Amino acid sequence: MANVLFVTYTNVNGHLIPNLTYKSGEQMERIGKYGFLRRDYLKNHKNSLYQVMLLQDTIGEHLLEVDKAAREREEVILKQLEEKEPLPDKEADQMAWVRAANQHRAIAEEIILKELIYI
Repeated sequence: MANVLFVTYTNVNGHLIPNLTYKSGEQMERIGKYGFLRRDYLKNHKNSLYQVMLLQDTIGEHLLEVDKAAREREEVILKQLEEKEPLPDKEADQMAWVRAANQHRAIAEEIILKELIYI
């Protein structure tokens, strides 16, 4: 499916301001959680960069790269955390295992957000 750039206009104090939105079938379907978090960050905090990437048709590729890097980084961080603080035996105490696994995931996500998403 082809990439499509849609332009709508918002009326602000009598002036029409263009609002660019990016619609890409296949690329946008492959973007995961971290890619969408990055897109939202760019839209809300680095809007001029976001608009340039839209116009140059590089936003989809950028979001895919960020998402892939974030998922790879998450795997590495989770392995490091498990080596440092092994998870309890899942069979012996399932709730303790879930708590520890969730804590590891939260730590990994916090690191990823600071290193890759909110920059």
